[in-house]
Amino acid sequence: MGLHHYFGHEDLLRCRFALSPAWETQEAVRTLKLTERQAYHLPWLRRIRAAADGLDLRPLWLLMPHRGHSADFIGPPPSGPGVSFEEELALIRGADPAVAHEDMRKSLACTPGALDSDTGRRLLADPARAVHELADLMERAWSLLIEPHWPRLRALLEADILFHSRRLAAGGLQSLFDGLHPGLAWDPLTLTLTIERPSHHERVLGGRGLLLMPSAFIWPGIAGGFDPPWQPTIVYPARGVGALWTPAQENTPDALARLLGRARAEVLCALEEPASTTALAHRLGLAPSTVSAHLGVLHAAGLLISARHGHQVRYERTPLAIALTTGDPAP
Repeated sequence: MGLHHYFGHEDLLRCRFALSPAWETQEAVRTLKLTERQAYHLPWLRRIRAAADGLDLRPLWLLMPHRGHSADFIGPPPSGPGVSFEEELALIRGADPAVAHEDMRKSLACTPGALDSDTGRRLLADPARAVHELADLMERAWSLLIEPHWPRLRALLEADILFHSRRLAAGGLQSLFDGLHPGLAWDPLTLTLTIERPSHHERVLGGRGLLLMPSAFIWPGIAGGFDPPWQPTIVYPARGVGALWTPAQENTPDALARLLGRARAEVLCALEEPASTTALAHRLGLAPSTVSAHLGVLHAAGLLISARHGHQVRYERTPLAIALTTGDPAP
């Protein structure tokens, strides 16, 4: 039993990572409905509660069954590694009404009574109008629920991709897949990646490879599939979600603050994962210029290393800095 992804030799060379603002928006909406997902997100829930109460999310929720098919066109796999929400929203708005109708029908059929509900019948009666209605609702959800927090979320997702990219480089696909989720199993003999599920489904990748996408809101679950023509994709919980909404200042030891100064110690402790100046500034509530100055001093003191990734420079703690912030002796 499970969802089986069958690899060919070309697929082994076409595994890649991406992150998706639209997917995070969709999963944030789902998290508002699923209490079992909310434990790590209580600070976020408190901040967005008033805004969420002003949204009628029922049409989206109806297409998000607890088990079964979710409408793919609402949260399609991203076309590239750095896609913006605006680009993804344009893709949602451009969905073929006939394809959207079948997508919605399959999704509604997974929830008892949904096909015969007033909302379900309305969505299916005019799929072109439904596409625009759902796109508008996704846009409002993004603006109110996710966009104000996107720098923090993006930093978490980018750090996760960097971590797993290193695992792939060090140990290959076996090491990568072993570390993504306990419900994911890789069989190197048959070149099959399986997501544990109570039902049986098969997907031949056919040379398209596999897209791997971390998500802050999918914990503790994992998602996969995406019917053709979508890119085969697996969405897994990002590392570090437990500390996502925790103020960085709470993790700063007093002894380290006395040694480095409170502000620089907080910057150093906030770098649990590699991050850019902008991401750190957002997390710490400081001006980017202030954070940049502290990073420069810490880098010059041998406590940080830096590396360019695209248009960003990310900073990472050295072994000495890790020892100072965690109390573990440096190797």
